[in-house]
Amino acid sequence: MTSQARHDDETGTPLVLRLGGKAGIYLLLILWAVICLFPIYWTITTSFKTAPNVMKGALIPWLDYQPAWLGWRSLGLSPETIGASSTVRDEFMKRFMNSTVVSITSSALAVMLGSLAAYGLSRFSYRFGFMKNADISFFFLSQLILPPVVLALPFLVLYKELALLDTQIGLILLYTLMVLPIVIWIMRDQFSSIPTELEEAALVDGLSIWGAFFRVILPIALPGMVASFILSLVLTWNEYFFAALLTSTHANTLPVMVASQTGSQGISWWSMAALSFAAILPLIVIGVVLERYLIKGMTAGAVK
Repeated sequence: MTSQARHDDETGTPLVLRLGGKAGIYLLLILWAVICLFPIYWTITTSFKTAPNVMKGALIPWLDYQPAWLGWRSLGLSPETIGASSTVRDEFMKRFMNSTVVSITSSALAVMLGSLAAYGLSRFSYRFGFMKNADISFFFLSQLILPPVVLALPFLVLYKELALLDTQIGLILLYTLMVLPIVIWIMRDQFSSIPTELEEAALVDGLSIWGAFFRVILPIALPGMVASFILSLVLTWNEYFFAALLTSTHANTLPVMVASQTGSQGISWWSMAALSFAAILPLIVIGVVLERYLIKGMTAGAVK
């Protein structure tokens, strides 16, 4: 083997070191993937365990234990119960629909309102007293610093006066306010990375400000909007504190149902695992389908 074959033409790094470096990177990535995916694997396998298998910490199906449908049977979703009537399954579907309606609606509202606010902050100069654009943007972000428990009593009293307790519209309004700051920050960077010359050219061609925004800017900013929507959907779908505080019967969501698997007799790990996996499965599907938009949106503005 010649010296030129053993060394990189540009850097002079030995071939063995380059291959070893790549192998080390791949090993670290594989290790990180295993760490990230293990909770999902544990949840799936636990849903097919019985109580003794859970207590023994069995991990590998058919090797450490024989899989059973105990967790899914408790939800009425096992092969032998899926065709029969089930009160638990009906309750699960009710909570699932509540989570779906509340999360999708609040995320869509947050993206629409946040995109308009972010576009204004990225294109125009504002001044309210001593506050300028940067201060206004930080004000939105500062809303995330406040612990949710501080808002518990005010929202509880307010929603009682407005008759919004245990309603979907109450959760939708609250969740929209909760994720709006995140959407504004993501979309502000997205709009800032789009050259203003595109809007100027659209105005020269006869479009109005709104026409340039909807027909030129929004299609370019679509990856950021999708990323904001997915992030908002994940946060609202998994939110537990306010869902447990402000709902009781009609508007309960899936996280509240998952937490209800604990009782005086202990924790039904198999039921909780089956319910948890059924709850996160839609998010996994959405994340896989819209992955390319998510990556584009999250990296928008990083390189201008």
